[in-house]
Amino acid sequence: MINRIIGLTAAATLVLASHSLFAQQAGLGAPVETKEPNSNYKSAFAGQTRVGSIKTKAAYEGKVLTEALKSPWGITSLPDGRLLITEKAGTMRIATPEGKLSEAITGLPAVNSAGQGGLLGVRVDPAFEKTRMVYWVFAEPSDNGNLTAVAKGKLSADEKKIENPTVIYRATPAYKGTLHYGGRILFDKQGNLIISTGERSDKVTRPQAQSLNSGLGKVIRITTDGKPVSGNPFIGKDGARPELYSYGHRNVQGLALHPVTGDLWENEFGPRGGDELNRVEPGKNYGWPTITYGIEYSGQKVGEAIQQQAGLEQPVYYWDPSVSPSGMTFYTGDQMPEWKNNLFIGTLSGMHIARLIIENNRVVAEERLLTEDYQRFRDITQGKDGALYTVTDQGRLYRIAKK
Repeated sequence: MINRIIGLTAAATLVLASHSLFAQQAGLGAPVETKEPNSNYKSAFAGQTRVGSIKTKAAYEGKVLTEALKSPWGITSLPDGRLLITEKAGTMRIATPEGKLSEAITGLPAVNSAGQGGLLGVRVDPAFEKTRMVYWVFAEPSDNGNLTAVAKGKLSADEKKIENPTVIYRATPAYKGTLHYGGRILFDKQGNLIISTGERSDKVTRPQAQSLNSGLGKVIRITTDGKPVSGNPFIGKDGARPELYSYGHRNVQGLALHPVTGDLWENEFGPRGGDELNRVEPGKNYGWPTITYGIEYSGQKVGEAIQQQAGLEQPVYYWDPSVSPSGMTFYTGDQMPEWKNNLFIGTLSGMHIARLIIENNRVVAEERLLTEDYQRFRDITQGKDGALYTVTDQGRLYRIAKK
């Protein structure tokens, strides 16, 4: 056992050294991650993990606007500049850019808020000013267990309730567990919905991430009525669900569209290490649980401890040890020109906002923001004013902007 630990430590040192060398060659600072990785797995290409660091030059601040939210999970902008926020127990609130909170918005379907469940991601109709329609993801209880569900409803004129809530999609099968629901949602450029689901964590459900006849461990593309989008990659394929867009995911809690290329990006939790950032292409298999850069929480290997296999996509970037990446957004504002088109990710166990610079579909630099606040950053969005807004599990709403 002692020899195994010594061997792992030596191998980990080599991994760290190789990535430090890459950072130096790129003219960057040392990697932001200084802890040893959990494994001695070799990355598929230089810069796939522990890329060199960069620091924002312009002065900025992360201002706490309120600490009165109750386990917020999702945040999105309204057309008038206010923010719509979900709270895990099953309510929504509206916040002004100054942090003033509305009363709880009610009328939503019941959620199972145990474990990682509850009221999750949220978006408003691109034509919200006319339709007042809101779309959200939640952990829905049923007789057979819990599942990731998608619903829509109209925000009442007095902003106190959701009218005519309707479930438009359920990621079946249901499972009697309370972990790995995924739960992010966004609109694509054609006005369709992109949804993320988890594989529900347990070893018995993990293989469903690889099954094309399951809604678990997937990125899903549907219309606002819950129907598969014409042109989805598995339409017409025997034994495959037509709503599926990509598969082989563990627990996707971040979705964002690149503002220049329009590409879909996602992040997902690894087990112990192996958190991933992926560029999602339709029909592709992202490998879980067959390949991973992580290990079991117990320290044992996952499956056959394979990191690369033909036909399975490599992550663009991965973290080991885990940072637990959650909501993310690309920055398109003018306040901070050096942040233009950079990706910002809220991290939970990492307790920081990760800033990633992406060039030619590769991460070339990384920065950690708000590291001294020790918050679990659950979601992040860009406001109408060009600032970034982020919510934390502890109930805070932040505005991140130029000083």
